[in-house]
Amino acid sequence: MARTQRTDARMTSSLPGVGDATTSESLYRRACELLPGGVSSPVRAFRAVGGVPRFIRRGAGAYVDDVDGNRYLDLVMSWGPLILGHAHPAVVEAITAAARRGTSFGAPSPIEVELAQHVVDTFPSIELVRFVNSGTEAVMSALRLARAATGRTRIIKCEGCYHGHTDAMLAAAGSGVASLGLPDSPGVPPGGVVDTLLVPFNDLGAVERLFVEYPDTIGAVIIEPVAGNMGVIPPVPGFLEGLRAVTTAHGTLLIFDEVMTGWRVGPRGAQGAFGIEPDLTCLGKVVGGGLPAAAFGGRRELMEQLAPTGPVYQAGTLSGNPVAMAAGLATLTCLEDGMPWKAAAAWAEHACSLIEAEAKRAGRAVAVQRMGTMFTVFFTGGPVQDFRDAKATDHEAYALWFHRMLRAGVFFPPSPYEAAFTSAAHGERELDVLERALRNAFA
Repeated sequence: MARTQRTDARMTSSLPGVGDATTSESLYRRACELLPGGVSSPVRAFRAVGGVPRFIRRGAGAYVDDVDGNRYLDLVMSWGPLILGHAHPAVVEAITAAARRGTSFGAPSPIEVELAQHVVDTFPSIELVRFVNSGTEAVMSALRLARAATGRTRIIKCEGCYHGHTDAMLAAAGSGVASLGLPDSPGVPPGGVVDTLLVPFNDLGAVERLFVEYPDTIGAVIIEPVAGNMGVIPPVPGFLEGLRAVTTAHGTLLIFDEVMTGWRVGPRGAQGAFGIEPDLTCLGKVVGGGLPAAAFGGRRELMEQLAPTGPVYQAGTLSGNPVAMAAGLATLTCLEDGMPWKAAAAWAEHACSLIEAEAKRAGRAVAVQRMGTMFTVFFTGGPVQDFRDAKATDHEAYALWFHRMLRAGVFFPPSPYEAAFTSAAHGERELDVLERALRNAFA
């Protein structure tokens, strides 16, 4: 397997096993006095798997080092953005050069125009794009636009799909909410979710029944076209095609939340992989190249309803931040010839085969589900097709496996509801590391 990025030699030495976590434990105790739960985002707290979260001091290529000097083969990859690997030279150079020119202007800059061109060239469904700062903000803004464009208030979402932490989307939200075993969220008033209609993922019939029950009131259907926030769950044949047909028939907008899947399940996202064009697309993670940036876009007549050309208000002081735009542009430029994506996807395919083979040898039932450069190891005997299936998997078995892999020097997502991510920096050496770590992980 060819590698497209040379990994720091200090990060690719043998991984004989991981030592203690004394410094991480000390930092975590201090952090808990200063930050809710000791973290800035819930899933990082290891609540779903137990133990102490590792505090990371640096990353290079396919590896991260923690503050105790332990080295891990990283399959979290900042939860998806780092498709080129940690500290890719082109991205670091672009960030450094941009920062020297100024970190924020509050005015348009040439680099956001260049990044917008890359986004428009990647997704035929997008004619105009608006940059924002997070996936949550992209979804919130796209939903506001959809309601304004259709004059309808109801939104259909799938149980277990996570679309950010706005009130309306914290209904059966999956991901971190499910990992922590919380209700959808205290503090969300009943009115915040009253117009959110829920259906199981992959259940087209349930969607069609809602259109009968609520005629002429549904403004949008929002979907992760490949679910990633309840673990990786691909759409069953005909599901996305059916959503496109039913929304078109009822004058409803179809929104693809590709914050996770954009450039991850395919070079042109899920819409390219499945040949389906949504009305609006939400993007994040890869589009920012590891810095805080996101976007939403769609057809010109829809997007021109946004201020300043239209009445739908959306704004952000740091939107289009030049340093974040530089990181995103450098990342997408490196992806242009398709080779980094192919390398990352090939590694993911090989990794899934190794996991399946070792689980079979150990007599453990697992379902390893992959799409492109992202995959999930479910501890269950059959395929996982919706949130109910994901909740029924053996979470205790996953937690035990997670810690065995962590001690062997491989960092998987600390939640059974999350996706693992690969990068162009994962190569043959990293497959060897994974294979060695797997030998006793299913015991």
